[in-house]
Amino acid sequence: MPKVRVFTTISCPYCFTLKEFLKEKGIEFEEIDVSKDERAREELIKKTGKFVVPIIEIDGQIVIGFDKEKICQLLNIKD
Repeated sequence: MPKVRVFTTISCPYCFTLKEFLKEKGIEFEEIDVSKDERAREELIKKTGKFVVPIIEIDGQIVIGFDKEKICQLLNIKD
């Protein structure tokens, strides 16, 4: 099972959609709310050079935004 981390904020509708998609596919993930976690926010900026959400990290590979095709490819799932 791949390690999946989802960087989100409470007010982000794309974050909600991404989390629902992962739940529907049975993918376990760690959610990190960067609006409340300063250390995670700094980690996100260091890894990506950006402060946008959602960002999903799958086994160390970063996907910026809800790029369903890329996420499915990395998780080896069908949409």
